Amino acid sequence: MTTALITGATAGIGAEFAAQLAARGDDLIIVARDSDRLAATAEDLIKRHRIACEVIRADLTDRAQLALVEQRLSDSSRPIDLLVNNAGFGVNQSFLGGDLDSEQQMLDVLVTAVLRLSHAALPGMVARGSGGIINVSSVASFIDGGTYSAAKAWATVFSESIHQELAGTGVTVSALCPGFTHTEFHQRAEMNVDSLPEWMWLDAREVVAASLADFARGRSLSIPGAQYKMLSTVARYLPRPLVRKVANR
Repeated sequence: MTTALITGATAGIGAEFAAQLAARGDDLIIVARDSDRLAATAEDLIKRHRIACEVIRADLTDRAQLALVEQRLSDSSRPIDLLVNNAGFGVNQSFLGGDLDSEQQMLDVLVTAVLRLSHAALPGMVARGSGGIINVSSVASFIDGGTYSAAKAWATVFSESIHQELAGTGVTVSALCPGFTHTEFHQRAEMNVDSLPEWMWLDAREVVAASLADFARGRSLSIPGAQYKMLSTVARYLPRPLVRKVANR
């Protein structure tokens, strides 16, 4: 029986990971800040899929609460086969003159939590010779877009480098880099995206299905959607000054 731990599992891409993993029979440990949403999500998953679902209420910006998740990941008596580092949020502000605490909290979730949870999970996976980590990054990691893009760039490069470091161990680390996806992410960040054309939007179900398929193939990078495969390729190979100019527009 496979067990997966998912952070930010009660909404958006995280909730879709929980649904698809439960549907294939995985037991789950779901992590989020909202106790009520955690309980409701767990109850629904158990009822629909007849799986075991443990909940951990934790704010990943709080080092003590983050440590609780680290401890669960490193518990060799209750091994975890897949870690999905999905929790995250955006900050809709300019860096200069913006609220520094908000920027720091975003980095705590997008970088520090990914680093520490991965460090807790990997030793047991390597010892067992199986399992892995999916880090939810973004196509924003290939452009310059403030602190958020910088944090996602770290997540992408971190995933690729650890994947390479673990070659031959049976453990896979994969960065999922979606583009604009229909979730509540942009609403929570108070971002106005109403003017974006429909072709730029992805469906969360398809994003997660693509990620799980690429993970199963042992790929270090998953970019769902033909439009974003093309755009990310262009962003990676065009001269950086041109990429910056296009991104700013």
